[in-house]
Amino acid sequence: MFETPVLSLRRDRKHRPDSPDSSHEFYVIESVNWVNVIPLTEDDEVVFIEQYRHGIDRVTLEVPGGMIDPDDASPMVAAAREMREETGYSSDELVELGVVHPNPALQENRCFSFLAKNATLAGELRPDDTEDIEVVRYPRRDVPGLLHDGKISHALVVAAFLWWFQYEETI
Repeated sequence: MFETPVLSLRRDRKHRPDSPDSSHEFYVIESVNWVNVIPLTEDDEVVFIEQYRHGIDRVTLEVPGGMIDPDDASPMVAAAREMREETGYSSDELVELGVVHPNPALQENRCFSFLAKNATLAGELRPDDTEDIEVVRYPRRDVPGLLHDGKISHALVVAAFLWWFQYEETI
């Protein structure tokens, strides 16, 4: 087992059900569950964050999100906390949109996506020490173009918008 403050890596040995004599090693990344939240203002704007991402060495356009902390009573509580910390916005109406497995070939965790209706600015940002965040807003009508043009490239954020678009079709 290899452990870091963010994740652990474990090695499993598994036998195929149809071939008990053959076994293979698999590596699994253990991580806590995550959340993403799409803050939508009364002015029909989506509140985004621009944030430096070390893995790709560039700034990305995302919605607020992060790890579900042990103190969070639920994914929805974590989503509200992350939105408040990363954008300064809050909402009294969070809707769970859907859940995905970020990469089931390698990871065991899940990512919960939420929509925060009527999000309003409630205070200052409170980012973590390692976060360098700028808050930006785009009209809702611009989101499909931001996705199409690759300006939003974080796979879990793309998944959150897919859930949101499906949600809007049902209301």
